[in-house]
Amino acid sequence: MKYRKLGRTELEVSVIGVGTWQFGGEWGQQFAQAEADAILDRAAELGINLIDTAECYGDHLSESLIGDYLSRRKREDWIVATKFGHHFHERFTRTDDFSPADVVRQLDASLKALKTDYVDLYQFHSGPDAVFDNDELWSVLNEQKQAGKIRHLGTSIGSNANVHQTDASTRVGSEVIQVVYNRLDQVPEEAVFPSCIRQDLGVLARVPLASGYLSGKYKPDAVFDKTDVRHRHDRENTVKKLEEVQRIAAEEVPQGVGMAAWALAWCLKHPAVTAVIPGCKNPEQVSSNASVVELLEDGHPQDVNR
Repeated sequence: MKYRKLGRTELEVSVIGVGTWQFGGEWGQQFAQAEADAILDRAAELGINLIDTAECYGDHLSESLIGDYLSRRKREDWIVATKFGHHFHERFTRTDDFSPADVVRQLDASLKALKTDYVDLYQFHSGPDAVFDNDELWSVLNEQKQAGKIRHLGTSIGSNANVHQTDASTRVGSEVIQVVYNRLDQVPEEAVFPSCIRQDLGVLARVPLASGYLSGKYKPDAVFDKTDVRHRHDRENTVKKLEEVQRIAAEEVPQGVGMAAWALAWCLKHPAVTAVIPGCKNPEQVSSNASVVELLEDGHPQDVNR
């Protein structure tokens, strides 16, 4: 495994993380504890130390599966990132609450679910600028940081062109940007990444496999179950993306290289990107994701030697 320094934090994260939205049951599969354990055990075996989750992946369900796992392992071996701002009600249904008092309640509920007394990274989760610009929110978050419940603050921007929240990071004390970035969606390169580089912010690239479309598993006629969030994607747009994926596979991916690993390496080669956080439904997918390190060259500006 390769590791990079997460912006100006002292955290050294594996270039591959484990995204865990799927643990919340919105990607066509319900996870038992044993299945979550197997995924995280394989990640640990491969040197992965970064887990990304959120309060609204299920009603703290993803966090609970992770917390049960962590309670039986060494907590200090893992860098745990979670998020705030939404309440899960049922599959694909959430309401927002970014009020300072409720965010503290969300944090405490996340800590309880994760069975830990601190999170390494607590991220503002895809909220509008109007609530992001509430100084009281960031004041309360920094109080929680001083209390030891949070090590670092971050921002998971909802629009991958949201340079307003990115530019404000240093002012509010956010040290990490999480953003959608992949071979099919390169928008962050225009303004968000240059801002991250100027401020020395860590960057977590979410959806690096374009919701699995870049895994190479799906043809343009793929149909997704109603329990899978992808069934809500615009059908015409999905077909166009999968046709583009077929072209990329034929013209850009070297022979003998797995498409998923190639797509993850594509993201990680950008000088702003610290790590990618693909989801995974089984240990085999974790192994496939981790094989990206064979495609990465040394010399990335955030590389650390271990």
